[in-house]
Amino acid sequence: MVKQLLRLMTELSSHRWLSRLMGAFSHSRLSRFLIPAFIRIYHIPASEAEKPSGEYHTLNEFFSRRLKSGMRPVAGGENAVASPVDALITAMGEIHSGTIMNVKGQDYGLEELLNHSPHQELYKKGFFFVLYLSPTDYHRIHAPLTGRKVESEHIRGRAYPVNEFGMRHMKGVLSRNERLITYIAGANGEAAVVKVGAMNVSSIRYADDQAEAWQIGDDLAYFEFGSTVVLLLENGSFTPRPGIACGTKVKMGELLGTLRRPL
Repeated sequence: MVKQLLRLMTELSSHRWLSRLMGAFSHSRLSRFLIPAFIRIYHIPASEAEKPSGEYHTLNEFFSRRLKSGMRPVAGGENAVASPVDALITAMGEIHSGTIMNVKGQDYGLEELLNHSPHQELYKKGFFFVLYLSPTDYHRIHAPLTGRKVESEHIRGRAYPVNEFGMRHMKGVLSRNERLITYIAGANGEAAVVKVGAMNVSSIRYADDQAEAWQIGDDLAYFEFGSTVVLLLENGSFTPRPGIACGTKVKMGELLGTLRRPL
């Protein structure tokens, strides 16, 4: 009974008007008074931020903060794939016939996740990571490899939660929420960085709308509050780093694996 009630509440609160209302408050000057409590409750390492917490004018400005230079070393080498975010790996593995298997007990088809894009053909036998960002995490998203932008697509959607409850009990959250997808072509294959909005958030922005290419680790985009990134690697191109597994906590710039030219 409790589970059904929570599910109903989640369905009702996932509408975009509530996300807009919450977003308006987080952008208001009044919200800056919540920053000290936010840091305390979520144990945020505020010392990593590029500015003292008192210099942020709104809660959203603090949440989408940049870090001090050198706080996140980035994996090197032209074949490297780095984590685009600070996150928990909640699922990872090979993609089977266009299906991402067993993400919190659910399967996801690339067709729905990528909004029927023809790019899906490049990933039907590729590799995937689902990277969950909690409120504690740094929320800017960085380029996972060096390459050029092939295409970008913004998909309007709902704003269901991407936490444990939402992912297990709401059907197809990753394919139903707002998504900003960036396809990046590197020297040894293409990657799709799927940025998924979340409840009371659903606002994802590019760091530079005009950017057409990135070096590995460059600032790519940011969430206004927490969410999830699904990283897809092209068919036959990716080898994961030894020892990395579902449940691993990673930092932005940390090596996820290496690319080789697809056969």
